[in-house]
Amino acid sequence: MRLSATTTPASRNIDLILRIISGIVGIFVAAFIIQLGSLPFAVATIILSLLGWYEFSDILGKKGIDTTLILGAVVLILMQCCAWLGNLEELLAVMTIGMLLIFLLTVILYGTVRPIDASASIGGILYIGLPFSHLIMLRFFDDERIAAPADAMRSLFSFDLPVINIDVSGALNALLSLQFDVGTALIWLLFISTWASDTFAFFVGTAIGSHKLASTISPKKTVEGFLGSMVGTTAVTAAVGHFLFSFPMTEMLILGFLLSIVSMLGDLVESALKRFGGTKDSGFFLPGHGGVLDRFDSILYTAPFFYYYMLIMGIV
Repeated sequence: MRLSATTTPASRNIDLILRIISGIVGIFVAAFIIQLGSLPFAVATIILSLLGWYEFSDILGKKGIDTTLILGAVVLILMQCCAWLGNLEELLAVMTIGMLLIFLLTVILYGTVRPIDASASIGGILYIGLPFSHLIMLRFFDDERIAAPADAMRSLFSFDLPVINIDVSGALNALLSLQFDVGTALIWLLFISTWASDTFAFFVGTAIGSHKLASTISPKKTVEGFLGSMVGTTAVTAAVGHFLFSFPMTEMLILGFLLSIVSMLGDLVESALKRFGGTKDSGFFLPGHGGVLDRFDSILYTAPFFYYYMLIMGIV
């Protein structure tokens, strides 16, 4: 979608400032909720999934596809409650019963709920509900403590600045003496890696991007941005995963490389969805950033991949 003729440099600057401010606030809120865990994290995740479901329904509604909004919301809430409690069999039961009920509406509300509406509803519930459920499962993975981050980092930064009387090592030791349970460490690694992927893709693509990656789906994405994302995400994931959380270096390098690919795929899927609906942003809930699906499009793909990678590789 092109900028309208009424868009001025001043309005673009205001949008940029709003984007930066809301981004900073969002990071602090996310950090607080991640560290807090427990009920606040589960509730925040459920709220995000419901907002995403509303955005998904709104996009399809522009093309005359009416999702089962209320029943879909109920299924999403139950799915994530099951994930929070660790009841995977119940999660499967909720998904199965929810699917059957939604298709049953094509009989009970014949002429109002069409088979295509029911099919789209099931697709949206799985697309949004399962990744957010995996996010919850990651955060509540277990309650064990892992080694305090920083043995390696502390040695790197163990120096003073006597000229200006600043004890750098003391400040860093206080920061790096924090301990993270496994779930908190996993969530931080996932988010930092995914954010790194988006950030490197944007800045490298903006600086030197010239070859379109998927011009018919997302004209702004470039091959150069994608390659920059691969390098940057691999480096960031390895650094954070190994030096901060003591995960094995080789597996972190592989993880970072693969996450950059999965993250880009998630971004392209959401871009295709928005292009289908003929909209620039999925919503307006995050000032300057669009909607929940705009901010969590990559996470919808990286969260399940990350979860199973860490399990299959025997890292956690």
